[in-house]
Amino acid sequence: MPKDKPNVVFILTDDQGVWAAGCYGNDEIRTPNIDRIAETGVRFENFFVATPVCSPSRANFLTGRISSQHGVHDWIREGNVGERAATYLKGEVAYTDVLVEHGWTCGISGKWHLGNSQISQHGFSHWFVLEKGGGPYNDATMIRDGELITAPGYVTNVITDDALAFIDSHAGDGSPFYLSVHYTAPHSPWTGHPQDIVDSYDDCAFDSCPQEGRHPWAASLTTKCLGNREMLKGYFAAVTAMDKDVGRLLDRLEEKGIREDTLVVFVSDNGFSCGHNGFWGKGNGTYPLNMYENSVRVPAVMSHPGKIPEGFVQNAMVSAYDFLPTLLDYLDLPVPAQQNLPGESFLPQLLGETGGRDHVVIYDEYGPTRMVRTTKWKYVHRYPNGPNELYDLGNDPLERHNLVEDQSQVTRVKEMKGMLETWFDKYVTQEKDGKDIGVSGGGQLRPVGSEWEDGTPRFADHYKP
Repeated sequence: MPKDKPNVVFILTDDQGVWAAGCYGNDEIRTPNIDRIAETGVRFENFFVATPVCSPSRANFLTGRISSQHGVHDWIREGNVGERAATYLKGEVAYTDVLVEHGWTCGISGKWHLGNSQISQHGFSHWFVLEKGGGPYNDATMIRDGELITAPGYVTNVITDDALAFIDSHAGDGSPFYLSVHYTAPHSPWTGHPQDIVDSYDDCAFDSCPQEGRHPWAASLTTKCLGNREMLKGYFAAVTAMDKDVGRLLDRLEEKGIREDTLVVFVSDNGFSCGHNGFWGKGNGTYPLNMYENSVRVPAVMSHPGKIPEGFVQNAMVSAYDFLPTLLDYLDLPVPAQQNLPGESFLPQLLGETGGRDHVVIYDEYGPTRMVRTTKWKYVHRYPNGPNELYDLGNDPLERHNLVEDQSQVTRVKEMKGMLETWFDKYVTQEKDGKDIGVSGGGQLRPVGSEWEDGTPRFADHYKP
């Protein structure tokens, strides 16, 4: 295989908080293999998703575009399989489309959750995915060759076994491969995980997950989980069991002699709070929807021995919408034209450069809730009438003190709101603008602008606190 065409293994987890990995300073949770990627590569301290919930975040990674461009605004409740199956990314260009065009073989094992799960899309010739976005951790419903099957066993292992078979099949190819390994872990349910791993957390103090007083906006998941040690044990066990399988992937790349020919990326689709700020969940763990740091910041480590520096911590701020231009830059491939992409390549930072992105500002959206974040400040604006938030992250990193009504911050609020609106005006596709089309966190029922004419709404009501 040509050295300028490396393989890519993209590992995506589901609902993993930035705090839920040893390499991010948590000495309670066991993640030796995530740490192993960090030790042999770059750990990003400030990697942000562009929407803090699963389906739109996955679309953002894949297309390099934001929700108000591609139209996936919430987790996909309907349209996964059956007569109403919907292709949510129809007409979009994914980076896998570009890879296939230039000689990569693309496979996916695990969670798709972008609609029409029974047909392979965007260049994937290997397609082994979950029926929906999640489900039980044992004997899960999967799709192979377009057919729904029951896959016996623990779903994390099932996904890994399939991914390993893909690696085995393509390790000796003369052309490179791309493999998405999309785990459901550590998404709920936090039951059904290997009992020995669950029991290993019996004596854990869980100091890394303070069970704070209930947030006034907390949704129903918080009622079930806040202060519940069994839920904490299940979450930690889901992470550790998944980490063991990350180790299996790394070991197989080494056994096949292709580790030095492979870029490994590990990241989560959104962050998560397990009692932090008084709630359990992500962006829709509260209503109104939230943009807390634990919702929008995620673990992100990347390794390619001999090319990416080892053990480097990168503090530059980067976003999921920067990933497509960065990956294609890394592989020396063209970025899709005429897509009005909001991101830019962070390849210099991936290769160890410090500085160079000091001007970068991070923008997020989740329906009517939008965020602009600088290195020191965060402003959250909720359309049409608030409530809005302003946090001095330099002095208040835990976001305890909302300064939006502080008279000394009137100018700052005005400036940051102007930044936010100018940026979104530049990139939003008007008919897919999320701020006024009913996104509430309860799930997306059909694509924006779809042909359904029977009165089916586009979004479900949010589950109320």
